[in-house]
Amino acid sequence: MTLKTAAYGAVFLVSNADPGPFAMIKESFAASDTIAGSSGLIRDVLTTGPLPRLPEDPAAVKESVLPALRRSVELLRERAPGEVSRYQATVVAAAHQVAEASAGTSEAESTALAEVLAALQVTTDR
Repeated sequence: MTLKTAAYGAVFLVSNADPGPFAMIKESFAASDTIAGSSGLIRDVLTTGPLPRLPEDPAAVKESVLPALRRSVELLRERAPGEVSRYQATVVAAAHQVAEASAGTSEAESTALAEVLAALQVTTDR
C-alpha cells in the first residue's frame, strides 16, 4: 500500500498544483493509462486491490506522499531491487503525463514534479 499511496499521491500532487475541473479529468485519464501500461510487479502492485486513501487537505497530502515516495524506493531496494527503476519510471511518467495533459506544464506543476523526482531520487533532463 505504501507504493500505491506514493504513486497515486504523486499524481495527485502534480494535478492539484494547478487545479481545474476539466484539467483534473484529463489528467486522471493520462495518469491511469500510464500506470496501467506499466509491467511486472509494479503493474500488479499499482493496479490491484483498493485505491489508497489520501488526506483531503493538499498540504497533508504532500506531507504524507513525499515520505511515502522515499519509503517506496527503500522498500523496493530491500525487497525487489530489480523493480526500483521500473517503479521510478512509472511514477515519473504518470506525473509528467498529468502535468502535460492540460495546456502544458505550469510553473506550479513543475515545482510539484521536482519534489516528486527528488523524493524518488530521480534526475531527469525533461
